[in-house]
Amino acid sequence: MTRRAIFLAASAIALLPLAACSQGSDKGGTEATAAKGSQSGIDVAAMDKSVAPGDDFDKYTNGSWEKNSEIPADKSNISSFSVVNDIAEKRTADLIAGIAKTNPTSGDEAKIANFYNAYLDTNAIEQKGAAALKADIDRIEAIADKGALAEAIGGSIRADTDPFNNNNYNSENLFGIFTTQSLNDPKTTVPYLMQGGIGLPDRDYYLSSDPAMVKIRDAYGPYVAKMMTLAGIPDAAARAAKVVALERQIAEAQESINDSQDSVKGNNPWKRADLDRKAPGLDWNRLLGAAKLGQQQDFIVWQPGTVTKLSALVASQPFEVWRDWLAFHRANQMTDALPNAFDDAHFAFYGATLSGQPQQRTRDKRALAATSRWLGDAVGKRYVDKFFPASSKSDIERMVTGIKAAFEKKIDGLTWMAAPTKAEAKRKVATMAVGIGYSDKWHDYANFNVRAGDAYGNLDRARRANYEMQIAKIGQPVDKTEWWMTPQTVNALNLPLQNALNFPAAILDKGFYDAAADPAANYGAIGSVIGHEISHSFDNLGATFDAEGRLRNWWTPADLAHFQAAGKALADQYSAYEALPGLHLNGKQELGENIADVAGLSAAYDAYHASLNGKPAPVIDGMSGDQRFFIAYGQSHRGKLRDAALRARIATDVHAPGPWRVLTVRNLDPWYAAFKAPATTKLYLAPDKRVKIW
Repeated sequence: MTRRAIFLAASAIALLPLAACSQGSDKGGTEATAAKGSQSGIDVAAMDKSVAPGDDFDKYTNGSWEKNSEIPADKSNISSFSVVNDIAEKRTADLIAGIAKTNPTSGDEAKIANFYNAYLDTNAIEQKGAAALKADIDRIEAIADKGALAEAIGGSIRADTDPFNNNNYNSENLFGIFTTQSLNDPKTTVPYLMQGGIGLPDRDYYLSSDPAMVKIRDAYGPYVAKMMTLAGIPDAAARAAKVVALERQIAEAQESINDSQDSVKGNNPWKRADLDRKAPGLDWNRLLGAAKLGQQQDFIVWQPGTVTKLSALVASQPFEVWRDWLAFHRANQMTDALPNAFDDAHFAFYGATLSGQPQQRTRDKRALAATSRWLGDAVGKRYVDKFFPASSKSDIERMVTGIKAAFEKKIDGLTWMAAPTKAEAKRKVATMAVGIGYSDKWHDYANFNVRAGDAYGNLDRARRANYEMQIAKIGQPVDKTEWWMTPQTVNALNLPLQNALNFPAAILDKGFYDAAADPAANYGAIGSVIGHEISHSFDNLGATFDAEGRLRNWWTPADLAHFQAAGKALADQYSAYEALPGLHLNGKQELGENIADVAGLSAAYDAYHASLNGKPAPVIDGMSGDQRFFIAYGQSHRGKLRDAALRARIATDVHAPGPWRVLTVRNLDPWYAAFKAPATTKLYLAPDKRVKIW
């Protein structure tokens, strides 16, 4: 559904499904970056200085780490981000376990303890078996006509609030709802109706002839049959085949990732009556009533063609197959809270087959992740109280101010941009709301009923409570300061509709930011993250929104043509990279993130030099300031992926994999000077071939 690409112009990290669910320890890692007594902020031991930086900057900065680091069995990848995530995870684990041990009886702490302990208690889950799932499936089996089917589909709709996980439960519902301000009226909060309906990460998994995709597709049918068998559904193999065939039809109806990233194509305001007129085949009254949207008159339909086709599919396909589709996805969504047979089967497909991950994460880590997700602000408030000092917040605020100033100066210096376009661009920077560490408004979980010993019910009620929290915003004043991540999340985010940035506390830590390190490394690492997020307001998606978050073309025709030509050059540059034999990156799909990398790194570089106040940078560990800046950037994107995870990342992610993000440096003139990279080196680009978008 590419929720991230549509609404949340993400991040320097955004590890997305294949990585976000499988981060782990980085054995070669960036702990050395934060070593006591080190002022350079550079992990010198991770480098391979036998490689010329101009030939392979990733190997030069990370080569020894890549040679000496192994991907743990319960991971599909490791990266610099996983090290920082490990720190945040350990802290969060200590917090949650500490709360759970006190046996609280009321308030958010009781909810945290009850959710965590119930999830962790696999003995109780085994004893209860699949009784709760059977009750759900019995209700699905009782569906007797298409009207009742529409009601069941509406009742399964949930809110899309996780921008970094395309393969979450929302994609398995036929439609998803995302609630935020209107593209056309920044003062109005509306629901966006979005495509869904598939159990594989993206439509291409059903449609591609690539042998790796075919292999996964061939394994998916038996997995669906396995889950239906475990759920007690008779004749599972034959019924599963029909479910998979239906999902292929759903996939054929869906729009591609590239099309779904186009905000202009997605801006389709529909009235309630338009759903009946433009998407016949569904009983929209019953569907919307079950979704608690029965009185809603205004929608934005992001993929209108898909909604029309999906509605027609509901009408044309036997409702018995739709019932089986609902039953399978109900089981598939709830495996974390079901007996081991369900959980193991789910991992065998989604973890091992789809991601190449040999081993499941331990139950305690998964319990921690689930609690931190569904009670995120309750956990996050306690996290920042303990682990995020005011000094870090003020230091990052200073860096943000400097990098925003550098970006404004870049706008002023653009010779190709007309004055009116510059004025609008500078207004976006000046009015950008930047949240650092945590939100000033914490979510209220009063309506989330968490019961001791009820893992299945807690997971179901968590999703319902989140959905109700989101749709309650419809018709309310727009909150430009709303956060979409928790403080304990290792990531960062640009929100184009809000013209806002979020930098959670957990990323503002060693590995990206070290108060004891020389500024060069901090600007190269966390500074490039900050620059990246600012630049997302001016990537191919962000540049379509004005300072108020209104979808509006504020470019002169000549300026827009220049911008698009530069974007095409960058897309072509990345599409030329071959990740595996015969498998190239998708430069068009990754364009927004690559624009943000190039522009953000350049702005961070300028801000670093401005921070020197005219003084020369010191030489530390034999490296100049500029060298440390670029090496820190390269080390912040180190990463290793299993081949299956790499293939999935390229197919579904809008970010280039880390080792190729490192190569952003070849577009910056100062990098060539810093490392004396001559025209004979492999990464050399002639000055007129270096992409400079901002």
